[in-house]
Amino acid sequence: MVNVGEILLNLWNSSGFAALFSGFADGGWQNLVMIIVACVLLYLGIVKQFEPLLLVGIAFGCLLSNLPQAGLYHQELWDAFMNPDSPVYHSYGEIMRSGGLLDIFYIGVKTSLYPCLIFMGVGAMSDFGPLLSNPKSLLLGAAAQMGVFAAFFGAVCMGFTGTEAASIGIIGGADGPTAIYLTTKLAPHLLGAIAVAAYSYMALIPLIQPPFMNLLTTPEQRKIKMVQTRTVSKTEKIIFPIVVTIFVALLLPDTAPLIGCLMLGNLLKECGVTDRLSDTVQNALMNIVTILLSTSVGATMVGTTFLTKQTLMIVVLGVCAFILSTCGGLLGGVVMCWATRGKVNPLIGSAGVSAVPMAARVANKEGQKANPSNFLLMHALGPNVAGVIGSAIAAGFLLSVFG
Repeated sequence: MVNVGEILLNLWNSSGFAALFSGFADGGWQNLVMIIVACVLLYLGIVKQFEPLLLVGIAFGCLLSNLPQAGLYHQELWDAFMNPDSPVYHSYGEIMRSGGLLDIFYIGVKTSLYPCLIFMGVGAMSDFGPLLSNPKSLLLGAAAQMGVFAAFFGAVCMGFTGTEAASIGIIGGADGPTAIYLTTKLAPHLLGAIAVAAYSYMALIPLIQPPFMNLLTTPEQRKIKMVQTRTVSKTEKIIFPIVVTIFVALLLPDTAPLIGCLMLGNLLKECGVTDRLSDTVQNALMNIVTILLSTSVGATMVGTTFLTKQTLMIVVLGVCAFILSTCGGLLGGVVMCWATRGKVNPLIGSAGVSAVPMAARVANKEGQKANPSNFLLMHALGPNVAGVIGSAIAAGFLLSVFG
């Protein structure tokens, strides 16, 4: 005779509900909190449209990894993977044998495959023409890296190790793939907090930057109209990614994967003979990798490791890094405005953070508020793409020092 009660009891005992509530005092509450956090992030991504292409995947990955008994992500496997005394130290074979779906996805993050492929897509979608027509933009991209190193020293003063501080500081570059790339190399245990902070602040650029743009520039400076830059030849656009790859990779070999993929993507776009490849990189490949990257990064937000004082400190340091990078770019713009006797609108300096093209759009919008006939978008794209290169170089420098 079938014992329905026993079947139902066994079904309950094997369910995630039982695991969640029976272990409430031993960490189950942390999983529940992270499930709520995931739902909030989904709301921000879907309803508020804060960086939805990434935030929705990150939030859903977080949701999946905090569902007890689902077996999609195993933090203990990755802890053993990182332990030199473990028999499965750096054993991807063990991950493939014993891991869940998100563990397998995460291999692409751990090997830095996804960030590099994302950079290839960014390169294919970027136009370096504004930078080539106004090379001074490189200085603004460099100035906007100030927050990276300021946050690094701040993190060291707060007790983080050098590798952890370097990973936290790179949030100031406003470049999610670069932050993920550096963190997986130096401080993988902080990946969840750093990735969420980096992408959250990128999404909040229209809210974070304008107050500091108004604080550090005068109304007269914001009204400055910039003259149209020269037309860049096709030959220049083809030579540029080749020269940058050679120079930067020789200067900082550790940044070769990021810079190489960024410039390869751009070369596919500009050379004129690989249109099919460029289209694939910009669309199909970029979309597939974004799904895999976002869900696997979200999976690292396990309640037991994410809900800590350390995470809160990272979030605070991250926003400070981003604000200081914005201010560094703006101050560089003010200096350039003074040096050119009012020919440069300092607002374009805020686009030196590498959130392409959102930061450039914000600079253009604020310029039009001050002067409706002002069109700064193309001028701001120069510092914007310079910031992408600058953040990759900053990551390469930190990796060469602490890697």
